[in-house]
Amino acid sequence: MFLTQADLPSVIYGYQMDQITEGNDDIIDMAMAAAEEEIRSYLDPNNQKEWLDGRLRYDVEAILSASGTDRNPLILKHCVTIAKWWIVELCNADIIYEQTKERYDRATNWLKQLAKGEVNLSTLPTIDPATETEEDSIQPFSYGSRPKFNHE
Repeated sequence: MFLTQADLPSVIYGYQMDQITEGNDDIIDMAMAAAEEEIRSYLDPNNQKEWLDGRLRYDVEAILSASGTDRNPLILKHCVTIAKWWIVELCNADIIYEQTKERYDRATNWLKQLAKGEVNLSTLPTIDPATETEEDSIQPFSYGSRPKFNHE
């Protein structure tokens, strides 16, 4: 798992997590797993043609399988912020909800910009275009004509 419970105190105090989750670590684990899946959903290319426009395609498995100090610190910080959002969604005891929502929105907007190629992290592993399969190398447009039609 990309996140650990030791990463969460950088965005939420331990007593706040205990109040919200009532000491149930399963809730924290689910929030961390949801945050990782949300990060994955922003960075994984989909089957739309716009993903074949030449922008960098990130190796999401390599990014999210890193552990310890090998993790990208900015991706880690955004992932922890998103995990906090999923925890706070349960209850906002002693937490400024607007600030949490603002930080969540900022993290998700940055991830969308990263996926669109508007911002770039050169430290993230990318997929080499030379290793793409035939299916992945579909051209963004095609040209030609249909066979001639006769009424005979």
